[in-house]
Amino acid sequence: MKKFSAAIIGVAGYTGGEAIRLLLNHPNVALSYVHSNSNAGNLLSDVHADLLGDTDMRFTDRLSWDIDVLLLCVGHGDARKFLTENKVPDSVRIIDLSQDFRLPATNTIDGRTFVYGLPEMNLAAIAAARNIANPGCFATCLQLGLLPLAAAGQLHGEIHITATTGSTGAGQKLAPTSHFSWRTNNLSVYKAFEHQHLQEISANLQSLMPGFDGKISFIPYRGDFARGIMASAVVDCDMPQEDVLSLYNDYYRDAAFTFVCDHNIDLKQVINTNKALVHLVRHNNKLLVLSVIDNLLKGASGQAVQNLNIMLGLDQLDGLRLKAVAF
Repeated sequence: MKKFSAAIIGVAGYTGGEAIRLLLNHPNVALSYVHSNSNAGNLLSDVHADLLGDTDMRFTDRLSWDIDVLLLCVGHGDARKFLTENKVPDSVRIIDLSQDFRLPATNTIDGRTFVYGLPEMNLAAIAAARNIANPGCFATCLQLGLLPLAAAGQLHGEIHITATTGSTGAGQKLAPTSHFSWRTNNLSVYKAFEHQHLQEISANLQSLMPGFDGKISFIPYRGDFARGIMASAVVDCDMPQEDVLSLYNDYYRDAAFTFVCDHNIDLKQVINTNKALVHLVRHNNKLLVLSVIDNLLKGASGQAVQNLNIMLGLDQLDGLRLKAVAF
């Protein structure tokens, strides 16, 4: 089988590094080049030290469009700027990991329309798409906990969500809240009620349930760990526990990476994998929905490779058969 070819733009951060690792080990996709103006000529392992011994590839500052897929692992705002400054042929599929094209009002540029890349919601559209807007990490984790309810028209009233993310969720640039001495043995709230991912979450829930107009009260936490997101959502629910379980199991029956668990879940079950786990607990007229993902994989680069597989007609599991940390 002839391998497809892919390239990555923007590699200094965590998502770029994870994308490199995944594509280097993909059975049906060859990593053609990794672009960086500032690191041109340097080994990939000079920036991502864990790649030492895995590849002798070097960064390049040259662009080539003799590829099948282009992954944009650049900062927010930089993806739109890159596509404005560089005419990428229509023959090249694009997967953007920034937030530039996630919303319906901003999902086009120069005739390109980006499909929201959450496979559990948009599988058929992704398979037919030429351009994908990869979802945000919090948005992925939270939506996977709520999609079945929205699709069944069962979201009523206000949704209360808390979620804790690891330090890698803040990116690789140094900041006072990402230093080890501040983050360790610590916990803090940030962007309460105003996190930027709320826009894409609301837009997608309303696309599944047009009548949904409930408020989403979201409190994000900075966690004392490197990677992963655990979210808890509390919603009004009059459905019996058995019906709720049946609803979720039916919705995710054919999902490649999202699984409904009948027992409590924890982060180590998903860290270093592209999995998402969901657990449900009904109490009186409230439903507690727990969801966990690895923010750098299912919440970023792993989901990008999953979308790549779907676009190219490959098995969704290709390059993503990963072992959880577990211990």
